[in-house]
Amino acid sequence: MGNRLSKIYTRTGDAGETGLADGRRVPKDHPRIEAMGEIDTLNSQLGLLLAELAEGQVRWPQLAELIEVLSPCQHRLFDLGGELAMPEYQALTTVEVERLEAAIDHWNQELGPLEDFIMPGGSRLIALAHLCRSMARTSERRCQQLNAIEPLRAVGLAYLNRISDLFFVVARLIARRQGCAEILWHAADAPANADA
Repeated sequence: MGNRLSKIYTRTGDAGETGLADGRRVPKDHPRIEAMGEIDTLNSQLGLLLAELAEGQVRWPQLAELIEVLSPCQHRLFDLGGELAMPEYQALTTVEVERLEAAIDHWNQELGPLEDFIMPGGSRLIALAHLCRSMARTSERRCQQLNAIEPLRAVGLAYLNRISDLFFVVARLIARRQGCAEILWHAADAPANADA
């Protein structure tokens, strides 16, 4: 495989347009570019979560299982970005969606049912997982906006929906593995220490 980026800057986007792999030029705020950008942001945030998990597993060895499941997600998100850049390109399959579902189901058995809404936080790792979850939701919304005008493959939309669910479960699992209490939501009229 040859060099893919022989030159970092091209000056072709200075006027506010960018090129797609099929040769089209579109504005940088085109819904397709917005969707690609949000997926890129999610992938970067996932990279930070993975780096923090790698550091954290020294203290909490059980975090290694999360790294094993999440690491391939960076590559699949890159695949999804490639599909958006090259509409004829197809990389994601339902096998990957099923892999995420299997992890969610497996971890949910350990966690048990959720009886209250939980807040992002409790530890840096938990908060980072929730940040990934919310960024996945934003990516999904941007892809749905694009889908309304230029139909996308259903598997990519399903993948974004499922990965946001995965991040929610990961946040809860991190709390359990760290021995950190989840922060429960309290209604505005309820005292903050109602469950104390």
